[in-house]
Amino acid sequence: MAFIDTYDFELLVNEAEKLVIDELGRQLEGCGEELCTCNDCVADMAAVALNTVKPLYRFSLLGSLYAAHAMNEASYAESVRKAVSSAIEKVRKNPSHD
Repeated sequence: MAFIDTYDFELLVNEAEKLVIDELGRQLEGCGEELCTCNDCVADMAAVALNTVKPLYRFSLLGSLYAAHAMNEASYAESVRKAVSSAIEKVRKNPSHD
């Protein structure tokens, strides 16, 4: 039996992913047509941003409470905004396609 089949990872969630995707949506709304918003570029933006923010993994109720507290801190929200903005600029300069 494979390792992944032995344990239940269904509840393992990185709350930062939701925050980054929400912020990416907000920032892309005002970008206009000068920025490629194809699936590959947007996924790259999310990945770049997620690689720079502190992860907020949770598995249990206690973990959910910790993640909710961390997400409400102004400094974390600011780090997500900056990471998303930087990721958009990186992908704008180096898109995934020609």
